[in-house]
Amino acid sequence: MTDDFSMILRMSGATVAYVVVTALLWLYWRKKKYHESSLKILVGLIYGACSVAANHFGIDYFSMILNVRDIGPLAAGLFFSPVSGILAGLIGGIERIIAGELWGIGKYTEFACGISTILAGFLSAELHRWVYKSRRPSTIHAFFLGAVMEVFHMYAVLFTNRDSAMTAYSVVKIIAVPMILFTAFGVMLCSLVIRKISGEPSDIGWHVKYEDVPISVHFQRWLLAVTMLIFAFNFWTSYSFQTRLVYENASLDLFSLKTEILTYFKTNPDLEDLKSRLTERESAAAYYYIAEAESGRVILSPRFSDVEVFPEEQMEIYRKHADEVSYLSENTNLDGIEVLYTVGRLDSGHLLLFVMPTYEIYESRDSQLYENTLSDILLFTALYMLVAGLVDSLVVKNLHRVNKSLDKITKGDLNETVWVHTSSEMKELSTDINKTVTALKGYISQAEQRMKDELKMASAIQDAALPKNFNLPTDKVELYALMTPAREIGGDFYDFFYVGGTKIALVIADVSGKGVPAALFMMRAKTAIKNSARSSDDDPAELLANVNNILCDGNEAEMFVTVWLGILDLATGKMCCANAGHEYPVLMRANGDYELMKDPHGLVLAAMEGIRLKGYEIQLNPGDRLLVYTDGVPEAINPKKEAYGTDRLVSKLNKVKIFSQKAMLESVLQDIRNFAENAEQFDDITMLGITYAPEHGQEKA
Repeated sequence: MTDDFSMILRMSGATVAYVVVTALLWLYWRKKKYHESSLKILVGLIYGACSVAANHFGIDYFSMILNVRDIGPLAAGLFFSPVSGILAGLIGGIERIIAGELWGIGKYTEFACGISTILAGFLSAELHRWVYKSRRPSTIHAFFLGAVMEVFHMYAVLFTNRDSAMTAYSVVKIIAVPMILFTAFGVMLCSLVIRKISGEPSDIGWHVKYEDVPISVHFQRWLLAVTMLIFAFNFWTSYSFQTRLVYENASLDLFSLKTEILTYFKTNPDLEDLKSRLTERESAAAYYYIAEAESGRVILSPRFSDVEVFPEEQMEIYRKHADEVSYLSENTNLDGIEVLYTVGRLDSGHLLLFVMPTYEIYESRDSQLYENTLSDILLFTALYMLVAGLVDSLVVKNLHRVNKSLDKITKGDLNETVWVHTSSEMKELSTDINKTVTALKGYISQAEQRMKDELKMASAIQDAALPKNFNLPTDKVELYALMTPAREIGGDFYDFFYVGGTKIALVIADVSGKGVPAALFMMRAKTAIKNSARSSDDDPAELLANVNNILCDGNEAEMFVTVWLGILDLATGKMCCANAGHEYPVLMRANGDYELMKDPHGLVLAAMEGIRLKGYEIQLNPGDRLLVYTDGVPEAINPKKEAYGTDRLVSKLNKVKIFSQKAMLESVLQDIRNFAENAEQFDDITMLGITYAPEHGQEKA
């Protein structure tokens, strides 16, 4: 017990030393953006030196030397670089063979141990390069790889010492469990420390939801579970069969010995001669006792035995079964060990006891099972990696390829084609997805066409709702308006209509948002303004306040509209106005220039109920001009992300101020288009211009 505790402490210390070295190396490694060959060689040399130290400072355990030498090349290759792993393995392995030859350190296992360490370096390098593809293995994989490497180490000891199989078995029996466990936990702890230093979450995965676990991990877990069950069943079957086989063989051997000796004694009934003969034939496989039948006094026993007299209760059993074949006795009086024995009667006064200790009977079974178990683990590991690799190559990677194409499709690239024909199932899956996408493109095309047709109809209806007859039955005003929606249908609108006999209402508005919702809200606002204007007095501020309350009712979409409203008395030129969050008008006095008019602003309509707006008046004289517009004019953007702006608008107006309203607005619109070049129009462009009491003979273009 003391030896076990001391071994555990010292092996733990050696393992922790490797973990500390790994942590320090990783802290330095992760600081380097590029890992030069010199750094990789340095890591290999350090881990190689650790393996050499493990060779010379192994732990003495029942006359065997334990160490965790193989952690070095495994950690170097798996966590750092293939070059580091190979170099560490070569240093540790070659030095192990040299140490055995020159200094006799573990000479019996030098070749097996040296080859195992070298192989650990090459294996970790290949896993780093081809399996993990320069990524670090998971914590579970690190434990598994450390354990399997030491299993190979033990198997190599058995395989390379077949000429002395029982000695090799004795060595492996003592060193296998501690070296396998400490190497496995050592590599795993190195993985955990590196993950902690790198700030990565735990990858053991027990906290991950079942549906979030990759299919490859699901497969590996089930493969591991099923294989372990098969392995356990196979081990139990072999163990049971071998136990029964060696037991029966030992029984037959004892029976043969009994028959041979008793037959010999019948022909040569000389007790002293028999004692001499049995002493010469004594072996480790069978031992002989001759005892007096009545007293139980032993007159012949093996050299190692201290039994002088068999107890009476034992002798009763021996006398009772003196003529039977064999029994498995639990009597511990034979030197405190369990034995298989048979009893024969030499003569009336003496019994002959044939004994085989059960631990010697089952030794061949145990050694064979040890070798078979180690070879089965290696075979399982090879098959496991092969099957897992095939699943990853044939299923997982191809599913990733399919998902990559599906990701492009879901992001809108319907021209993407899934082309994974590595198997009939993948080909069928690819074909089905492509058929689905083709059908989807057809449905989308039909829906787009139907939507285009409906939008064209909506656009026509919207366009028809805007007044197009600018030839008013009066010469007191010249009026023209235009609207260019950013989409098929827009949220801007303009309107003009008579209010009373000599007054005309002029309206321009901009609804928040675009598309169908804006168009529907625009129609609602246009109708509300027109109906309110025809049923109210001449106060535009009061009129828009009433319209605001109408639009707030049922406005669950929380849309709003900016409005400029002017009511012009054609007889006097007096125009009463109100501005609900709209753009500033541009005013030109006769024979003057256009200038931005910063009129009083109120809150936009439909934002909240009960708002009050402040109205104002403009006195127009013959020849005066006024332009109102929506924000799509100053906010038009060119490819350089520059806005058209009100300054450019006013400048352009002054260049064409002698034109008719129609020619002037169309010229401004063209100037906006020239400015924007090929940049997309993001907002509706709407303008409404008037000239009060125009002079005859104005330029038309």
